[in-house]
Formats: sequence, structure tokens, C-alpha cells
Amino acid sequence: MDALKAQDPARIGAYMLLARLGAGGMGQVYLGRSPGGRLVAIKVIRDEITDHPEALARFRREVETVRLVRSVYTANLIDASLDSAPYWLATEYVSGPTLSKAVGVRGPMPPETCRRLFAALAEGLAAVHEQGVTHRDLKPQNVLLAAQGPQLIDFGIARGVGQTALTEVGSAPGTPGFTAPEVLMRNEVGPAADVFALGATIAYAATGRPPFGSGEPATVSYRAVHEPIELAGVEPELAGLIQHCVAKDPAARPQLAEVIARCRVLAALVEDPFYVGLAGLAEALPGAISPSAHPPAMGLHDLPTSASTHAPGYTPTQVGRPAPSARRRPAPWLITVAAALAAGAVTAAFVMLPDRGEGDAGADGKETTGAARPGATSKAPTAPGSEQPKAQPPAYVEATNPNRDSWTPDADSTDGSGTCQLPAEERNQYFQASVSDAETNAPYTSGKGRIGIRLENVVPEDGESYYVSVAVKPPHEIDADTGRPIEGAGFENRSLGYTSKPVDLYEGLRGKAPAPWVWLTYPDDFHEVVNGEKYADAIPVGNDPGNWTVIFLHVEGTKQYASIDCRGFVAK
Repeated sequence: MDALKAQDPARIGAYMLLARLGAGGMGQVYLGRSPGGRLVAIKVIRDEITDHPEALARFRREVETVRLVRSVYTANLIDASLDSAPYWLATEYVSGPTLSKAVGVRGPMPPETCRRLFAALAEGLAAVHEQGVTHRDLKPQNVLLAAQGPQLIDFGIARGVGQTALTEVGSAPGTPGFTAPEVLMRNEVGPAADVFALGATIAYAATGRPPFGSGEPATVSYRAVHEPIELAGVEPELAGLIQHCVAKDPAARPQLAEVIARCRVLAALVEDPFYVGLAGLAEALPGAISPSAHPPAMGLHDLPTSASTHAPGYTPTQVGRPAPSARRRPAPWLITVAAALAAGAVTAAFVMLPDRGEGDAGADGKETTGAARPGATSKAPTAPGSEQPKAQPPAYVEATNPNRDSWTPDADSTDGSGTCQLPAEERNQYFQASVSDAETNAPYTSGKGRIGIRLENVVPEDGESYYVSVAVKPPHEIDADTGRPIEGAGFENRSLGYTSKPVDLYEGLRGKAPAPWVWLTYPDDFHEVVNGEKYADAIPVGNDPGNWTVIFLHVEGTKQYASIDCRGFVAK
């Protein structure tokens, strides 16, 4: 982490720049701070990239892909501006060394630590592959050892103008020594190639040496295709699993579920003593910009007038799912996608991942979720002295992408507690929510539900707004004609579900203490909207018994929102 230079801007969009995190083929990466105090990593794309339409198009396609694979193993998109130069992307800031740096400083990892890392990375890759995406460049430099667990970074983003095409003569995606033989020989990129890279990466962690030796890239690649991996000194059982993963024939490699099972993990990686000890290798924030330091006061009225363009949800062009029955209406989000495609208005979501060139740039601290204060929408500016009208709230929320949030109850839970499998896209420490039976206040299981939302300990500025909508999602896809799960389908619900009208929680705070609750009734206050019109009323929960998901959304527009919390209940 380096100090800003004279030529560096003071701000990017709404974010104050604090330091330089590094640079790569795509541009300069900065540490920034949001108006609410959240630390973010911001990449500003090089001017040379913006002058080449093919390179910029490639970058957009890659960041769409990363946005799609949001999980606990990847850094989340926070903000983006790609409408005009300078183009930039912002993600969560995560502090931690890369696997490359950790092994370089501390040496090979113990076998048990390697198994836990093996299983964790396999689980992360499985989450990526579930979305039909392959990483394409897994290697020690692209594994960040964060306190909350390993993070996969750099999903094959082009590093420069000369590398925009994946099929250039004499080139292949990936890094020599970690790229699978079928990719090198035939440019066949698939999930099995990620398994090969995973095995090679763990070999490096276990030995501290490049898995196929060092030297000229062509020589290293030749060894990867024709010679065995170098595993001298590795514990035999671990070595056997690595060798299985790096089999020359992709069909002979194990599935990721098998890799996880063979690791026989009995404790979390973040509880592993060796892994915990690596935290000290993370590059410390300078005292002047540490989270404990008091930032200069800044309200939303201080933001630059050229506000950033917040990236909306990912819009897929095709979705792999079982064929619907003839009587089923298309899923609402598919209707929206089709309309957007027909109008030529598909808008991609973008995410920044750090470039490091060919080597390891150091601690590579990037991204972790957290916000010191909820974001807000301010009033539209008017002429000095004139009255400033309050911004109009979005009238509804409309899904534009498949939603993969799902809630699972805790084992033997009697109080309705449970867990959502995806992290919130935004964190708001002031947000509070409640889900219960409308009549008894017990855990919600049938009939009508009572959902409460509020913000506590927040003093909004005049004119600020913070809109929240609640999405209630059945466990299965629902036939809009019958109000029940689609017959014979049984696949998981990928819609946003039924949503409430957005409510300005700041409005209820003005002059009131304690903060009042806003109460919603399910199903009365919920429905689906498609193309600006009501598509279906919410169904009774008894129509689809099982685990329902309740998602709380910070809404900035009808198609622009981010999850801030997730709950659920078991319908009977």
C-alpha cells in the first residue's frame, strides 16, 4: 500500500481516495472510503484500454461473469461507472495476504491446513461452477487468505489490450504451471480445468515450490502436459488427491464434491492455527486511514455532481433450467430479460478484481463487506434559494435477474432461526427486521405473516431518503395461473418472489424516538411486478410448504436494489 501521488485524483465518484493498493495491466487500484465510512477497492481503467472497443467489451463481459458468481468466496461489487471515461469499478475491501505471499514468507503449509484449504477452495469453485462459470486462472496469486476464509479473485479478466482474445494464436487462458493440458493443447476451458489448477495450487501450498518447476513459460507448460507434478515430501494421502486432480485426462479428474469428501475436514479453516497465524502478513492500514480514525465530516451534499452509476443486477441471455410445461407462464424475470433484449437495453453489472501483472504484488488487501452508515438518496439539486422537492420514491421493485438467495432453518430450531446461503450485498448495522405470525407473534408457519422493518440510531439529514422493500420468496417456482408450484417441475425458485412497495425508513425517523417500526402483512401487501405492471398477487404460504426466504432490499430504483438482510420461515 503506497501513498497517493500528485497526479492521483482526490475522489472517484462518491469515494474519497486514501492510498494506492497496486497496479496491473488494466489500470490503477486505489483504497477508497465511501461517505458512510466503508472501505472499498477502486480500479480506474487505463486510458489505453478505453480507446480499444474490443478490450473494453472483453472487460465488460468478464465483470458480468464475476457479478453472477456472488458468494462467500468472492468479493462483491459495490459500485461502477462505465458510461464514460474514466471507467472505474469498486468492490469490497478485504485484508489478507495472497497464498503466494503467505507461502513465500512462512513456507509450506502443514498437511492438515492444506486439506482444509483444499476443501474450502473446492467449495468456492463449486459455487462458481453452479452458475455455469469457470475461473480460468486459479493460482496462488489469485487466492486471498482473508480472516473470514479464502477468497477467489481475478476471474480471467484481460490484463491488457494485446490479450483481449482468448483464442489468439499461441496463447491460452491461464498461467503456465497451473493451466490444464487440454487448455494448452486445444483451448478447451471447462470445470475440469479448474480442478487441475486447484490441485496445482495446493501442491504449491504443500511444497512451497512451483508445481511443474520454473523457467521459460513454454518449458513449464510442456512439463504440465507431459510430465508428472512435483510432490516430493508431501504427505502420501494428500499427494494422492493432488495427483488425481492434475490427471492429464480431464475425464479422470475428480468432481469437486469428491475432493471435499476426501479432505475429511473436521474443523473450519479459519480455526486452523497455521491459517490464523497468517493474518499478521496482511498489509496494515496506515494509522491515518485506519477504520478507527475519524474521517472528515462529509454529507451527501458534498458529493461531486457527476455521481457514479450504480451497477444493476446481472441480466442473463440464457438460463439453464428444466423445460417448463406448456401451461406455465414464463418466469417474471425471464419476461423482463426478453423485453430488455428486444429493446436493446440489456445493462451489465460490473465488478473490479485486482490485476497484479505476472508476479505477486504483496498483501493484495481487497474488499470486505461493511458500512458505517446506510447509504441514502438525496434530493435533486435546484437553484439557490428555491425550494427543493423531495425525490419521488420508486413505486415498486422489479426483478431483472435470477435470484439465488435461499434460507435454511437451523437444526432443531424452535424459534425460527436459520441461515441464508449468500451474504448481503450491502451491510447496514442500523437495520432491524422481524418476521412473525400476524396474530400470535410466534414463528411464522401459516396464515398471515407480520414483517417489521426499521432503522435504529440514525439521524438523517434533511432531504435524504432510504427506501426499503421486502421480498418474500417461496421455495419453488409458482404457476401464476394456479398459485401453486409448477406441476412435475420441483426445481428451486430463482425469482425474487413477491415484493412490497418501497418504504422510506428515514421519513419515519424525523423527530421520533425510539425509531418506529413499519409493519407489512403477508400476503396482503405483496405482489410481483413485470414491465411496470402487476404480474401476480402473493400466494398463501400454505400453497407451497417448505423453507421460504425473506430478503430485505435497499432500493434506489425500480430495477436498482441490493440485499441488506435475509431471514426466513418454514411454511406448513
